[in-house]
Amino acid sequence: MSLSAGSHPGPATALPWLAGCAAGLAAWALAYSQLIPVSSWLVSLLPLDRHSRLGEAIAFFLYDVPKVLLLLLLVVFAMGVVRSFFSPQRTRALLAGRRVGVGNVLAAGLGVLTPFCSCSAVPLFIGFVSAGVPLGVTFSFLIAAPMVNEVALGLLFALLGWQVALTYLGFGLAIAITAGWVIGRLHLESWLEPWVLQIHAGPASLEEAAPGWPDRIRAGLESVREIVGRVWHWIIAGIAMGALIHGYAPEALLAAIMGKEAWWSVPAAVLIGIPMYSNAAGIIPVVEALLGKGAALGTVLAFMMSVIALSLPELIILRKVLSPRLIAVFVAVVGAGILAVGLLFNRLFA
Repeated sequence: MSLSAGSHPGPATALPWLAGCAAGLAAWALAYSQLIPVSSWLVSLLPLDRHSRLGEAIAFFLYDVPKVLLLLLLVVFAMGVVRSFFSPQRTRALLAGRRVGVGNVLAAGLGVLTPFCSCSAVPLFIGFVSAGVPLGVTFSFLIAAPMVNEVALGLLFALLGWQVALTYLGFGLAIAITAGWVIGRLHLESWLEPWVLQIHAGPASLEEAAPGWPDRIRAGLESVREIVGRVWHWIIAGIAMGALIHGYAPEALLAAIMGKEAWWSVPAAVLIGIPMYSNAAGIIPVVEALLGKGAALGTVLAFMMSVIALSLPELIILRKVLSPRLIAVFVAVVGAGILAVGLLFNRLFA
């Protein structure tokens, strides 16, 4: 969304927007507090045993759909407001001219704060490279932005606790920083498509007029409209899959396939996740169900990371600017990092 930064509304102009925002948060809190009684009431209306496999699956679905959607609304709105502080032009200006190492750390951190989707990969990549941002630094940003994004962290925190969210944040940043650094050290700029190297963007400026709070709130609402409108069907599909796992998947089978004792579970999870496509909102309900059935956290996080960070649509989009050889290196380096994270986490908490 383009923010109108030319005016600076005073407190009197911003007050109705802030009051409306407060009222909306109060309504959200009321709706969230009623999730358990309402979902239990809906299940009680159905002609089935609540403790049967079908009853467990339906109860999971009826509770998780409104819960995840409400959490998504809140997280996306809040981060839409935060994102109004970080435009693509400002992000490019912050990264341009940074040396390798420091640039990788800064790029990965900005990737968390500026969670552009994979659809933005091509214009961002072109803008970064043409502005003089090193290739490895650019990759650190492009890995962190979709994988360690606000939806993933917000839903992980709300559904699985701060420990899981913090672990995911730390390991995700480590992968983004390390993978970008490795790709940068390989000096593969010649493997970019030739037309990308021929583009030279002008210098991006950090000097931008700051939008007022009405503009920032509008940015949050626009993020809700765009992001929730784009992913809600993935959420329902993910929760439906999670409900089937919750109700029907035997604990012993899942523990054997994705447990800590199966040494091959992490490589298998990464290989299965790479060609799949989902987003954080759609895959986290599946993660929640897998963990509830006894799957190892390292294996599940590796699966989630590979699905989000190496999605097939993003790779297809990046093919417009990267040669097949560079895409192969990107997948190999990031996949190896995810594999190492899953194996290490399972070993540390064995």
